[in-house]
Amino acid sequence: MTKNIGWELYRSFLAVLTHGSLSAAARALGITQPTVGRHVAELEVSFKQTLFTRSRTGLMPTEAALTLRSFAEAMHSNAAALERAMAGQGQTTGGTVRVTASEVIAVEVLPPALARLRRAHPQLTIELVATNRVQDLLQREADIAVRMTAPKQEQLIARSVGNVKIGLHAQADYLHQFGTPQGPADLARHTLIGFDTETPFLRAASKRVPGWSREGFSLRSDSDLAQLSLIRAGAGIGFCQSAIARRDARLVQVLPEHFTFQLDAWVTMHEDLRNSPRCKVVFDALVQCLLAHTAI
Repeated sequence: MTKNIGWELYRSFLAVLTHGSLSAAARALGITQPTVGRHVAELEVSFKQTLFTRSRTGLMPTEAALTLRSFAEAMHSNAAALERAMAGQGQTTGGTVRVTASEVIAVEVLPPALARLRRAHPQLTIELVATNRVQDLLQREADIAVRMTAPKQEQLIARSVGNVKIGLHAQADYLHQFGTPQGPADLARHTLIGFDTETPFLRAASKRVPGWSREGFSLRSDSDLAQLSLIRAGAGIGFCQSAIARRDARLVQVLPEHFTFQLDAWVTMHEDLRNSPRCKVVFDALVQCLLAHTAI
């Protein structure tokens, strides 16, 4: 067996394993598809094992690939830890900090705080990842995360920043045309806006809101931003954050006594970054921003 196999081969292998194809792995790594294919081929030659077979849905891992997975993930985790340790060096706030938050928080809440942060620290670069997918801070997918659930990993520093209130809302013109629901049963005759794919929030809401299921939604989207835009456009009734709705005088909360939820908000980062000046100033700015948002 060939010795001293380069880390880049394992990295490409793990990316293909995670994303299911050479092209998707290449995009994730920022390298070319032929390079990923060459890395996987070299690894197969080194181990004298086939690692992937082709199928209609992409590349399927063989038993040998699945055996390698945990070891490759451990290498990836150690490489990420090395990067975090080096990111904590230096005494200036210059450099890049990658922040992840949900679509709505990233677009509707964070921009003013990030603008103030950049004015105070012009040498700072912020990468803002707007996604509802939970990014893995341990694997260095992001440096700092704003989450609506308490982190469970012991290696993360977490600061609770209050509760985000969520309720049913509709645009005033919609309610003027179709009437304001007086009770939960009235929702059945309204246009409801909701998710296309079932989520934990949808399952929890369906237990409390009659007809709040995919089949009951006349307008469906898995994008929180799309749902918010539909509500603002007067298309129907849907859930949105109460603090965001209060900014728009046209948005009216519907049946608040029946349908109001609260989600715990947290700002988190890896403990290895606690001594990084740039991460600390961003972390503190996000905490203050979210505390103000949840206090509304």
